Amino acid sequence: MSAASQRVVYRIHHQTHYGYALPVRLSHQVLHLTPRELPWQQCLSHTVNVLPAPQLVRSYADNFGNIIKAFSLDTDHTSLDVQADSWVALTPRGQPQESMAWDEAAMSMAYHGGRMMAPGMLDASNFLFESSHVRIKREFIRYAAECFVPGVSVVEGVRALMMRIHEEFAFDPTATTVSTPVTEVFVNRRGVCQDFAHLMLSCLRSIGLAARYVSGYLLTEPPPGQPRLIGADASHAWVSVYCPDPAGGEGSWVDADPTNGVFPDTSHITLGWGRDFLDISPLRGVLIGGGQQTMQVAVTVMPGEEARGLQLSI
Repeated sequence: MSAASQRVVYRIHHQTHYGYALPVRLSHQVLHLTPRELPWQQCLSHTVNVLPAPQLVRSYADNFGNIIKAFSLDTDHTSLDVQADSWVALTPRGQPQESMAWDEAAMSMAYHGGRMMAPGMLDASNFLFESSHVRIKREFIRYAAECFVPGVSVVEGVRALMMRIHEEFAFDPTATTVSTPVTEVFVNRRGVCQDFAHLMLSCLRSIGLAARYVSGYLLTEPPPGQPRLIGADASHAWVSVYCPDPAGGEGSWVDADPTNGVFPDTSHITLGWGRDFLDISPLRGVLIGGGQQTMQVAVTVMPGEEARGLQLSI
């Protein structure tokens, strides 16, 4: 069966509502809600509706190639609603292919004065270092060492680390916030997908491998006999690890989902990537006024045949 015949189509509805205790006088917002175009993923359509409606919504690409939509509101408002509706088509990626030994890969990514890097490797080098939510520390080297013994391939090391985090850390939405340090997650062994992605990135970068944070969505299935709940899904996060090409070519990226212990395929929809969550958070902005604020997020991911003609605004 060809990959084209296995194509799956999804509709993703992402709604965010902000409520403000006092009027907001000025608001600048940046949205990372546009699915990326990838060899295995095609964005069939994408629309964003904002209330109150801004005069202008600008679209441009950031430094990582993600599509950003940005707008400003300069009239008083006490609420803000952003609704993104996307249709995407995915084809199977297949299991990751075998790669060079991880220690050889780390050596090839290390700095060598006067050496020219291939464009793909140069791009990957952006994801070697610490960032706001990712730390390079000896305890992460020790934790990863059991998975990355000398000579093991990048893919097998990534598989082992992904499964170790999946088995040893508990999914607990009450254990962390967006500002919880990755070192605290490591000690408490609890968190959510964002935390597990930051932890895995910390381990990978600590041993010299380039790895990026991937933001997207995951198709979840309701219990047998139960209807799919509208708005009950959430954004998801996983990691992508760079595998250099031994022949000096562009190399490749391998995605890994430590929350679920799987290599992503047609159930994972990619929005974009960055060094960590802050680079690719779905909505981010600054405002003047507003006082105390509340936020509600509702995400629905549905197979295309279920979603056609369905009104998802809530």
